[in-house]
Amino acid sequence: MGRTVPEQKRVWTTGTAPGIFPLLGHGIAFYRQPLAFLNSLPTYGDLVEIRLGPQRAWMVCHPELTHEVLMDPHTFDKGGPLYDRLGKLMGDGLVTCRQPTHRAKRALLQPHFRPSHVAHYTDLVTEEAEAVCQGWQTGRTVPVTQAMMTLTTRVTSRVLLSDSLDDTTTAEVGDCLADVVRGLFVRTVVPIDALFRLPTPPNRRYRRALSRLHAIIDAVIAERRRGPDRDDVLGTLLTAARDDGGAPAITDQEVHDHLITLLLTGVETQALTLAGVFSLLARHPEVERQLHAELDSVLAEGRRPGPDDLPHLVYTRRVVTETLRHSSPGWLFTRVATRETELAGCRLPKGAAVLYSPYLLHHDPASFPDPERFDPDRWLPGRSTAEQRRAMMPFSAGNRKCIGDEFAMVEATLALATIAGRRRLSHLPGYADQKPRPGITMGPRSLVMFCEPRSRTPSAASLTPRATAGRRTSDIRTAGDDVVDNA
Repeated sequence: MGRTVPEQKRVWTTGTAPGIFPLLGHGIAFYRQPLAFLNSLPTYGDLVEIRLGPQRAWMVCHPELTHEVLMDPHTFDKGGPLYDRLGKLMGDGLVTCRQPTHRAKRALLQPHFRPSHVAHYTDLVTEEAEAVCQGWQTGRTVPVTQAMMTLTTRVTSRVLLSDSLDDTTTAEVGDCLADVVRGLFVRTVVPIDALFRLPTPPNRRYRRALSRLHAIIDAVIAERRRGPDRDDVLGTLLTAARDDGGAPAITDQEVHDHLITLLLTGVETQALTLAGVFSLLARHPEVERQLHAELDSVLAEGRRPGPDDLPHLVYTRRVVTETLRHSSPGWLFTRVATRETELAGCRLPKGAAVLYSPYLLHHDPASFPDPERFDPDRWLPGRSTAEQRRAMMPFSAGNRKCIGDEFAMVEATLALATIAGRRRLSHLPGYADQKPRPGITMGPRSLVMFCEPRSRTPSAASLTPRATAGRRTSDIRTAGDDVVDNA
């Protein structure tokens, strides 16, 4: 009689990172050499104890262990040093709220980010992308990061607020968000409040940006209350704030918190993703050539892409996906244990901070061979493995996965197609990879590139075969790949 061999339980390894400074913990290493510090941690185990200031915290270094944390939000809830800091900025918004209130908040906002609704934003994205690159002159330099911040601020503000912000205020919002994001990081890795009450120039700049951002949002809300209803996110929130005898009304503070949350999460991460795309394309001419060939074939005569083009921008979307793997702006996140629990065989006390890093997971050679190589063909249908798809989590995983994940992919794909179809960017002479400047996000924060003529591929029509009996209906959830959406 045959016997079933019991499945062996995985044995996890644990350890403690060396180099703990009194009071500051590993904050100096995190701030000065964040990626090198992260890359060193798997040497000490699958779960590694570190210090954030004087506080103990645990870094998860294996994708399966990370999924164990993210798929159990009742035990590992939003919290820890990062979300404690974000909570002071965002209030009780969708990103920072605790698990018991999350479902209701997500249900309120979800309709604006369903795939069917995201399709309505395509013209908005391509219009703004075309406007951003319209004034770029060949032979001149372009402040790429700044331009992408302008683009994503305008797109996000229009999705949330329609045309409630004029150009000057939109630019001011982008500047405030950049200052806030940079200031949040050091407050996360060295959570000692006394240091940030000192009247230093960075502290003053952070407080000034924070105050102005809140003031702008309050002014927009007050103005919109006096005007007609609009079909945007703010319109939905204002409707929910009215006590009409149905569902319990949300408070004015909740309206404010939701808008701040979506602005902060929707602007800089997208801007850094797009800046990262153009930097990587300039360093990988063969990838750039294949991208241009697809764009010249799909977008005849250089027209702007629309929703029906998304299923055909297959390589374009793979370029975005590989950028999110190679240079994910969201690189470090925290959770907090809601009770005493066990993780990787280690007993964690209630309130323990647990960290995970998409960057670390995306650069694990066990999941992604030759992880520093930029290769969009990793995501060819049938080529990526189940392990790679599980390790790929630029938008997190579980029920706290980013509500705007599909919108982010569509926005980046359309913006890249629109801009790369019209302009070509190259690095300035003597360019060397910029060391990442750490923030809550990470990426090329001050990238300047050279604008060159964009010649169209002569035989592009023959490079990407397409059906001639009419286009398929756009399915934006699966257009281009099935990697990020199903992470």
